[in-house]
Amino acid sequence: MKKTMVILAMFALVVSTAMPVFAADGSATFKAKCAMCHGADGTKENPGMGVKSLAGADVQKNSDADLISAVSKGKGKMPAYEGKLSDDEIKGVVAFVRTLKK
Repeated sequence: MKKTMVILAMFALVVSTAMPVFAADGSATFKAKCAMCHGADGTKENPGMGVKSLAGADVQKNSDADLISAVSKGKGKMPAYEGKLSDDEIKGVVAFVRTLKK
């Protein structure tokens, strides 16, 4: 039982320290691929193009899986990045988007 608790604690530590790394890497990918439409801070809106503030509740309420799908498959006028970005880059962008909460 004690061994299981140690393993779970180590897993939690690894996961909690990995997310900031993904977010940091995601920031660079976001700036290179997403900022032109969503703005450097993710708050740019362009209703005519279907661009919403990524910091707003409409986007932030989505699950990570939903956001990963939107980046991978595209959504509305947003292009798909599957095959253009690695899975880790897409996860990094989603982790970065999570830091944009208002």
